[in-house]
Amino acid sequence: MSGLEIYWDVVPYVTLAVVAVGIWWRYRYDKFGWTTRSSQLYESRLLRIGSPMFHFGILVVIVGHVIGLVIPESWTEAVGLSDHAYHVQALILGGIAGVSTLGGIALLVYRRRTTGPVFMATTVNDKIMYLVLVMAIVAGLACTLIGATPVGAEHDYRQTVSPWFRSIWILQPRGDLMVQAPAWFQIHVTIALVLFCLWPFTRLVHVFSAPIGYLFRPYIVYRSREAGNGRELVATHPPRRGW
Repeated sequence: MSGLEIYWDVVPYVTLAVVAVGIWWRYRYDKFGWTTRSSQLYESRLLRIGSPMFHFGILVVIVGHVIGLVIPESWTEAVGLSDHAYHVQALILGGIAGVSTLGGIALLVYRRRTTGPVFMATTVNDKIMYLVLVMAIVAGLACTLIGATPVGAEHDYRQTVSPWFRSIWILQPRGDLMVQAPAWFQIHVTIALVLFCLWPFTRLVHVFSAPIGYLFRPYIVYRSREAGNGRELVATHPPRRGW
């Protein structure tokens, strides 16, 4: 067994351990830090454009990864989706989603860099997270686009990367399959593993609590204060106009 095979057999479990322990530690000792630290108050114009682009794009990317990695090739063929049709739709949808995600994160980074209060609230942790996240998106988009070229079309990742991914979860790792994958796939997966290791310790941890909480939390009641009898009283109605 080569060193690369051992690497692809062991590193996924190290990543899972880091994620599990990191989430437990963050929830146990940093509940008040379990947030995105919203900066909408400082600037909202670019945020209204970049945030939906990124979030909707990344949602499609995640769904595409689930289909490509979890669902075996035989299943898609059984429902009448040929290998050619699968790769065409993956190229079109994956390309659009990847460009949208990259454009959205580019706007968010530009906003964070050029808006003074937002930049001042940016930590070193945030900068590292954004760097690795952008690298993962670029590497994934490169895999999608290279796969459409004659060179990329020679390799079907559903014969190597996908079976390797599934083998991790049944505790029978097949690192030899990842060794057979082209370098650009190995680079993309490695960057993704690094991102997952950073995940619990960054603002990305909020995905484990949103948007489920929003479905059940009560609406917010805003109250105003009115002066009366020399003291502040809480009122539920707006102040009257005029005298």
